[in-house]
Amino acid sequence: MALQLDKVTISVHGRVLIRDLSARIEPGQVLAVMGASGTGKSTLLAWIAGTLEAPFEAHGGLRLHGRDVASLPLQQRRIGLLFQDDLLFPHMTVRDNLLFAVPAGNHATRVHAAESALEEAGLGGFGARLPASLSGGQRSRVSLLRTLLAQPQALLLDEPFSKLDVALRQQMRRFTFATLAARQIPALLVTHDAADVPANAQVIRLHDA
Repeated sequence: MALQLDKVTISVHGRVLIRDLSARIEPGQVLAVMGASGTGKSTLLAWIAGTLEAPFEAHGGLRLHGRDVASLPLQQRRIGLLFQDDLLFPHMTVRDNLLFAVPAGNHATRVHAAESALEEAGLGGFGARLPASLSGGQRSRVSLLRTLLAQPQALLLDEPFSKLDVALRQQMRRFTFATLAARQIPALLVTHDAADVPANAQVIRLHDA
């Protein structure tokens, strides 16, 4: 069950940013998209997520687990997004930040899902803490957990390690890619740093059109 892009072309004001881009990302695998600023990396993410707006225009196919999602609103695509900033709600506990993403259902079951995720990430007992009390690496892990608890079928990574120091970058890379592999989630990574790209990833380099 893969994420597939078929002949994607994106333009703005008549200028083509991306032309006929095709790729297939298998479950648990990563496609890294690299290139200078202005070559369309973040625009491509926005199109896949379903947030691309005028004046950008896009054409092409987008299939997730065999389902055509290109015309669906973002809420129905089941595609998660992880950004540079952790975007945690500062006034909410770590547990409540996670519960914000857990699908509706029995409260006790949802709390168990959040607490289990924290245990899995080595953050057991952190649920009652506020984000400000966590280290940068811990906040990044919580942000990834929150994204995964929404049960995405694919994940978009927008320079997610760029604001971490060298040691934390290495730690978060290992944790992120190991988690995606274990859960068999296909991922598209946008980055400027070749060190962010896992060894077995596909790589596409975008250039000025």
